[in-house]
Parts: sequence; structure tokens; C-alpha cells
Amino acid sequence: MRRNLQVVYDTVVRRNQGEPEFHQAVHEVLESLGPVFAQHPEYIEAAVLDRIVEPERQIMFRVPWIDDAGKVRVNRGYRVEFNSALGPYKGGLRFHPTVYSGIIKFLGFEQVFKNSLTGLAMGGGKGGSDFDPHDKSDNEVMRFCQSFMTELSRHIGEYTDVPAGDIGVGGREIGYLFGQYKRLTNRFEAGVLTGKGLTWGGSLARTEATGYGLIHFVTEMLRMEGQDLDGKVISVSGSGNVAIYAIEMAQQLGGRPITISDSSGYVVDPNGIDLELLKRVKLEERGRVSDYAALCSGARFVAGGSVWDVPVEIALPCATQNEIRGDHAVTLVKHGAKLVAEGANMPSTPEAIETFRQAGVKFGPAKAANAGGVATSGLEMQQNASREHWSFEKTATRLETIMSNLHIRCLEAADRYGCPGDYALGANAAGFVKVADAMLDQGVV
Repeated sequence: MRRNLQVVYDTVVRRNQGEPEFHQAVHEVLESLGPVFAQHPEYIEAAVLDRIVEPERQIMFRVPWIDDAGKVRVNRGYRVEFNSALGPYKGGLRFHPTVYSGIIKFLGFEQVFKNSLTGLAMGGGKGGSDFDPHDKSDNEVMRFCQSFMTELSRHIGEYTDVPAGDIGVGGREIGYLFGQYKRLTNRFEAGVLTGKGLTWGGSLARTEATGYGLIHFVTEMLRMEGQDLDGKVISVSGSGNVAIYAIEMAQQLGGRPITISDSSGYVVDPNGIDLELLKRVKLEERGRVSDYAALCSGARFVAGGSVWDVPVEIALPCATQNEIRGDHAVTLVKHGAKLVAEGANMPSTPEAIETFRQAGVKFGPAKAANAGGVATSGLEMQQNASREHWSFEKTATRLETIMSNLHIRCLEAADRYGCPGDYALGANAAGFVKVADAMLDQGVV
């Protein structure tokens, strides 16, 4: 890493102690930006990097609520409004026990560049809470969401900050959050949240968008090698919306996804994942992947272990951060994997990414490969602004075009900065330069 970039990174670590995920995200971006700064010394002179690693605003607040037994509970809420150079802050809310300031900052920092890559007018932000909705009743979730929004409503708006869903925040939670926002503000401001219900401002194809977008990006990567997805054996981690709809789109294009996973272990289905059964178990019954294995003849459940032990041609991590470690990457390479694309946020450790690079494995980083979700959130914002409701086909076609253009931006930036074919550098460079130029135009703010 160049000396001036190392100074910035050291400052980030000093100011944000005990937040390794944020440190990792910043390091991954900075170590690839050397060629950019060599061509653009004006970024150094204007201290763009020093500013871009510091959130414009960080909000932390108490969220008191009452459970079904009448006991007062208290959680902690967060919203990090990271950068608004390109538009209002945009990024999801995550409700999960692991949430703390470092996770939110890492996600918000990544969101800045991901949103930039989509070509849409969106800044970057992220938020959430250490609340766990999975063991709560609907009424408990409602009371929590109402308390959370009571504070958050002061800081958001369609021209200011537009949250969406993430882990633990689906249609139910977005509905409760929007209802409380409407109650507090006395206005129906559809553009303040995305991921809404279809009858009150939501967008068709939003549920499928991250998974579909991931496969669109993979298809573009394969096309550069004169290949397509037909007949390719694929491993997928996770079993939520991203994994399910990545599997759906991959199957439509002739691929054969053979794995799913959750915190209890993973399933191998050599015949290919039964999509209808998976949707029933996970979306309707809220079951575990072990339930899928019990109902599917030929499928095998493995408790613990690693889904990355399964030999495949393409690996799609769609679960959580740092799920592919260096040893997992070595195993994937040994078993013949030729392409890895990230459906989750930062699911590969730096050691894993370096292993893929050394082995010549094509690597699609999260800020590019999983941008389909926020891209379609941006399309929802467009529909809300114009009071329109697009067909599934129109939205899906727009998504495919965005992902194709995003792929081109990554490759063009990689070429421009001397690393042809390096998607990680290309995504970081293309995302950064657009934000940095906007910051220069807007002065020291």
C-alpha cells in the first residue's frame, strides 16, 4: 500500500478501535487505489480519501420496547449516513444480534461504492439494531419497529436518507416501520423506504433482485471467457432471498446449483436444488435446511463443516461476511472452482481473495456482484417519484441492463488503471472515482 494510503488506513484503525470489519473493508479498498492516485494527484491534494473514510454522520440511539410478557426491553439502534455526494443516503437496515457500530460502518462504507457503480443517484448509508426478530411475535416486532422509527424518523426522508431491508428486515418490518413514519410525520412519503408492499409503493422484482443481479453479473463474467451458465455445477451458501433467487435464475439459464446452507450446516443435493421445495421450507414454513434434506430424496445434510468443501465450478457465497476463509479458498481451488462471485456483503476474507487471484479464479466482488438489490431499490425510488408502478418485466429488464453496464464499468476501470480483468480493482476504482469527482465539485463539505 502506498505510504499516503497507509497513513489514512492507520488513522481509520486508530479512530475506530475494535471494529475489524470496518478496518477490513477500508483496507480492501485502499490497497487497490494506488494506480488511481498515481493518475489523480488532485484527490490527494483535496484530502478526498481522508474525507471519504469518515462518515458524514453517525447516529446511535436507545430503542426501548415492551415484550408480550409486559417486560421492558432495551436494544441499541444505529444509522450511519456515510456519503451523500451522489444523492440521498441509501442502504439497508439490519436487525441481528451481531450488529454493532463496526458492522454498520463496514456495510455503509461498502454501500457508497456499490451505489456509485449502479449509475443511479444514490449516496451510501446503513443502519440497524442488535434486536433479533426471529424469536419474536408479530406484535413484539411491531412494537420494536415503532420505537426504532420514533427516533430514526428525525434523520430520514426521500431527499435525505432512504433505508431499506437487510438481514432480519423484510416486508413485515418495513411495513411496521413505514406505518410509524407515516403516523409521526402525517404524510404518505412513499420514497422514504424501499422494499415496501406492492399495494403501497413497492416494486415488483425487488425480492428477487439481489439474487437475479448476481447471476446477471456472473453471466457477463462467463461471456468474457466465451462461456455461459449452461451445465455449470454451482455451490450456493445461505438459504434466504439472495440464495433462493440466485438459484432460481441460475436454473433458468441451465446452471445446476447443488448446495444451500444455514447456521446449522449445509445440504448437498447432487440432482440440483428443488426450488419449489426450498421456497416452501424457507419462505412459507420458515424451516431449516435440514428440513429440506429430510423431505428431498437424494439430498444430504451435513451438520457443521463447510459448504465450500463441495467440488463445484462456480461458488456463490450468499450468507454473511467472511464466510470464505483462506483454507476454504484453497479447497475450492483444489476442487476445480473457476469463478467466485459474492452475493453477500464481503463474504471472502483478504486471504481467500488473494488465493483466488494467485490461482487465476475469476472473482466478482460484492460491491459489484450483489448490487442488484440496491439498484432495484433505486428503481423503486424512481417509481415512487413519478407515481408509477412498473411491470415485473420492465423492472427486471432495467435490472439486467444496470448489471451489464456495471460489469462494463468494472472492466473499463481495471483496464484504465493497468490491471485488465481485475474485477476487484475495477469495482473499487470505478466506484471511488465517481464519488471523488462529485466531492471535488462540491467543495470541502
